[in-house]
Amino acid sequence: MALKAGISIRDISPTKPMFLVGYPHVDRISTGIHDPLLASALYLHNGSTGILLLAIDILQIDPQTARELRKTISQRIDIPESHIFISCTHTHSGPVTMDMIAWQDDPVVPEPDPDYMRFFKDNVINTAITATLDLKSIEIAWTTAKAKGIGGNRISPDGVADPEVGILVIRDSSSEKITALSTVYSMHPTVLHEDSKLVSADFIGYTREYLLKSLGEELAILYNTGASGDQSPRHSVKAQTFDEAKRLGYTLGESIFNSVIQIMDFKQDAILTGKITPVELPTRTMPSIADAEELLKLRTTEYEHLKEIKANHGAIRIAECAIFGAEETLTLAKYQENGELSRRMREYTPAEIQVLRIGDCCLAGLPGEVFVEYGLQIKKLAPCRTFVVSLVNGDLQGYIVTEEFKESGGYEANNSLFEPESGKIMVNTVLNMIRFLI
Repeated sequence: MALKAGISIRDISPTKPMFLVGYPHVDRISTGIHDPLLASALYLHNGSTGILLLAIDILQIDPQTARELRKTISQRIDIPESHIFISCTHTHSGPVTMDMIAWQDDPVVPEPDPDYMRFFKDNVINTAITATLDLKSIEIAWTTAKAKGIGGNRISPDGVADPEVGILVIRDSSSEKITALSTVYSMHPTVLHEDSKLVSADFIGYTREYLLKSLGEELAILYNTGASGDQSPRHSVKAQTFDEAKRLGYTLGESIFNSVIQIMDFKQDAILTGKITPVELPTRTMPSIADAEELLKLRTTEYEHLKEIKANHGAIRIAECAIFGAEETLTLAKYQENGELSRRMREYTPAEIQVLRIGDCCLAGLPGEVFVEYGLQIKKLAPCRTFVVSLVNGDLQGYIVTEEFKESGGYEANNSLFEPESGKIMVNTVLNMIRFLI
């Protein structure tokens, strides 16, 4: 039976001044909206089953919120929870939507605003429902683009990166007009920094702007952030400004556009299925409070030395982030000692790994901020074309780093709650799930 699709987009921008989350110790209260935060939904149905993709312009949500949203949506539109794929774009210029234990000692980061959380959940759910109400016959195609000059490995300019952009293209069967894109790109949206007090989707907003101008204003664009725990524009940006976000966002948009317009082979039917697998991940043992205090002193000394010798921006920012990580390690060490960390960890295990099959390709959804090395392993070893999305089914209170990076003691390793072995478990779980679905 021919494929059908429905789309829906809602503005989830805060309606009052709110704290903008993503950078430690900075009391960023929004002064306005530069570009809207969106909840974007794409519903696909092949005559026998449906799947739903939801991409949300927010930093993160916790696993409980992800499960609540999936359960409610599943009941309202009558599809399995395993067919509902919810990801966060990870913008650092939006409201707090998750209580992070590592931030408990940060004097400025508030708890999620209850009014905004109700508004947020209601709009995400209603976006999903609306996408199922007006289905049109469509055709689909998968393609890729190569993103150049937007960013790379944020720890080292020569480090591992993934420039591939995965793209699912939806077009109307009768008019052959492209109506929706779902993209996957491994990059932190952190062009805008702590001095920006405007709500924004960061460079992602400009990528959308470029594609809307190029392909039509009615286009729905679902942006998914790939495995990007160690990826950012840090070594590519010329400034932390909206003009720079536009330059990078337009560069990415142009790459996507150039690939999309070359597609010749669209398909009118596709297998649609999905699976969620809960997995236990090995948790990290924090250092003692005394050792954590010594680590913080060391990282502070290193940072001050780099500033004194006028090191380059990238090196100084890495060292500054290492201080943030050491501060968070100290917080976690205190919570480990009083037993609170063990209690809170039960909220994050088991972690939920998800795979959707759409035609001859798969989307692999991993919770948390996963290093790109794990995403690349999945893509290399998967038995079909696969694109890896992070921050699916909630955040895990930090990063899933590699064994090699753990030894370096950088920011990402210091605030991680899970051992690097977790990444290997995720990779193997995804590969087994894909084999089952195909």
